[in-house]
Amino acid sequence: MVKAIASAVFALAVLTGTAQAESWSLSSGESKVSFGSIKKGTIGEVHHFGEVSGQVAADGAVKIEIDVASVETWIDIRNERMLKWVFDSVNFPKAVISTQLDMSKLQALEPGETLSMDVTATLALAGQSSDIDASLFVARLSDGKVLVTSDELLMLDTADFNLTEGVEKLRQAAELSSIAQAAPISIRLVFTADEKSAGLSPAVVPAGLKVSAVAAAVTGDAAAGARAFRRCAACHEVKSEKNKVGPHLVGVVGRAAGSIKDYRYSEAMSSTAIVWTPETLGEFLKDPKKYLPGTKMVAKLKKQKDIDNIIAYLAEGPE
Repeated sequence: MVKAIASAVFALAVLTGTAQAESWSLSSGESKVSFGSIKKGTIGEVHHFGEVSGQVAADGAVKIEIDVASVETWIDIRNERMLKWVFDSVNFPKAVISTQLDMSKLQALEPGETLSMDVTATLALAGQSSDIDASLFVARLSDGKVLVTSDELLMLDTADFNLTEGVEKLRQAAELSSIAQAAPISIRLVFTADEKSAGLSPAVVPAGLKVSAVAAAVTGDAAAGARAFRRCAACHEVKSEKNKVGPHLVGVVGRAAGSIKDYRYSEAMSSTAIVWTPETLGEFLKDPKKYLPGTKMVAKLKKQKDIDNIIAYLAEGPE
């Protein structure tokens, strides 16, 4: 979790240098910090924090906060015990990341482009502070949006932040033979430009200045896609933000997977770092279970032409 939380700092660093905005904010609804636990040597479970916030100021000062009380382990009593014994949330309700950035070298990052970089920051967690390093993958989704995920598997050693005693209390209370002292981490962090920004508004790009990576990747026919989408309409709404059996698909192209707040996703979808680009949507629609094991979606599209057309329809934004 240490490196995962620190990843947010680097995301803000990218934002400081890319679109020349005065400030950028973390999109809480699209972002998630997930962590795993392994008990009895072989049983793995996935948990996450539901509330993450952060901002980078015009001078590059960064502060990111994780509300530890938003931890979700899917078992109420375990949530309570983790907050009390592991995180000591009464005395330390926030995990805080801070650093000072000079990221002018990233100004050339264009929509659709990616890069990998390392970052060092300071993490305060459960009353302990430490400098931390993380290797990250950054994708510029648009002028006003950046995605950051871990570039390699992130692990937290509970001993680094004096969490070992609390984990042992959890083990004893649950009468388990063991709980691993190392926790694997997954991150999905999305940042958006604040309205008050220098230069261009992130929502408006003059024609000819930049070509959207999403638009360039869409090859299908939207009108044909509207017809092909009829088979999907029983489970998905595309003209309003109303969830059905599946989540609504308004603005799905370019959106982080599992990010609709009022929809109950599978654990697999909730914890993934996938962003729905034309490419990832195409692979998912071919065989959802193969592309993302554990997803609720079972329907497949057999014809590549139908897949391309439906993606074009979704990208265009049906009226």
